[in-house]
Amino acid sequence: MADLVVSVTESITLNNSQQGASNSKTISSIAEVQKRIVVCPASNTTTLATFKANSYDAAAAFDLQGVKYIRVTNLDGTNGLELALVGAAGSTPGTAQIALAAGESFILGSPDDLFLTEADSSPSFGTMLDLDTIQANPGGNAITVEVFIASA
Repeated sequence: MADLVVSVTESITLNNSQQGASNSKTISSIAEVQKRIVVCPASNTTTLATFKANSYDAAAAFDLQGVKYIRVTNLDGTNGLELALVGAAGSTPGTAQIALAAGESFILGSPDDLFLTEADSSPSFGTMLDLDTIQANPGGNAITVEVFIASA
């Protein structure tokens, strides 16, 4: 088993004063990593990762409780894409979408009890739901993304 060290660093100087920051997190007991470069064809939705309570329930699924870190990076230098977080069956409404501009990354921890979507603008801070899949749609341009997943 190994430790995964994740660091996020911002570097900016305003008025001759450094305003950036650097934060690190160590995730212990990592036994497996998968790093993939995925081409997302124009005008199509591509499933980047699937998470199941029993990883044998779907081809190439990741163990829902075992995954500790997820990163999706848009490797395109110009075009953005939409990233969808799709909840497990029974979650309502169960999907959240975000825009991921050129060069940006989206980082998550464990997909187990990860998120809750709601139709209104008043958060209930209710029971969190499991993530089932991460999907990407690049619109009219084919876009390459990098997916990095670390598991115990």
